[in-house]
Amino acid sequence: KKFQVKQEDEDSHTAIENYLVKKLGSVGKKIHTARSRNDQVIAALRLYYKDEIASVTGLIGNLIDSLDSFSEEYGSIQLPGYTHMKKAMPSSVGLWAGAFVASMEDNKILLLDSLKLIDQCPLGSGAGYGVPLKVDKKLTAKLLGFKKVQENPIYVQNSRGKFESSILHCLSQVMLDLNKMASDLLLFSMQAFGFFELSKELCTGSSIMPHKKNQDVLEIMRANYHLIISFEFQVKNLIANLISGYNRDVQLTKEPVVKGFEVVKNSLQVMALVIDNIRVNEKNCQKAMTKELFATQKAYELVKEGVPFRDAYKKIARALG
Repeated sequence: KKFQVKQEDEDSHTAIENYLVKKLGSVGKKIHTARSRNDQVIAALRLYYKDEIASVTGLIGNLIDSLDSFSEEYGSIQLPGYTHMKKAMPSSVGLWAGAFVASMEDNKILLLDSLKLIDQCPLGSGAGYGVPLKVDKKLTAKLLGFKKVQENPIYVQNSRGKFESSILHCLSQVMLDLNKMASDLLLFSMQAFGFFELSKELCTGSSIMPHKKNQDVLEIMRANYHLIISFEFQVKNLIANLISGYNRDVQLTKEPVVKGFEVVKNSLQVMALVIDNIRVNEKNCQKAMTKELFATQKAYELVKEGVPFRDAYKKIARALG
């Protein structure tokens, strides 16, 4: 049977107290001693954030594994590297995939840094000005698995929203990588390039054009970055211009963070599925490796022979016309 919060209970905290009083008598009335809804809610949210950060870092690890497997299978295949949207120098599938592996490793560092902020126990701060009782905050923190106590009771309230925006900023960095990855995959799978081919099971059709196989999944992935950014600035705007202490405005910071975690977790799972189901067209990649991509390499071959770089540069430029 699920625990029910009735309308007359006001909120979950009162519902728990009423339940305990009904079951245990007057001892249940002690449950709210040295507690406020404020510090209880913050503690619950931080425990939730800790779990969700662990889930996100785990999913990042899964995506890294998918990229590593993809690179192991196709990594040696050359493809053009681009600067200014023009062919620049030789690259490879392995170099491309490795860039996102390295960035995802950095994203894990960012998330673990945000975890250090979150991993502070707010209990004992009451409504924001402490409680007139001697309580063992360190014991409570230890029992709940927090690394430390957040000592200043006003800062406990002031950090609400600040910590959430920090989480969302880290999540936005994850989504920024997925956005760029999706953009690359969409570009490289265009008929004009044909480097990558996404499994048809991950594509959608058109209601009017029988030939279409649309990579909607990557377009949604690309757009999800902008959702997370909007959540971050939503939280930052909600907490701006508030005086110190508790303000009911901060209640509205919960939803963006919860949604943010869901969007990022889903995106990481989907991108791993995409990477697991991409085929590289080696023939098209080789065809795209045109001679100008090797211009810099040829210039440096001359440099190795003792030719000054600027002379080598001009000689190769003239040869390419």
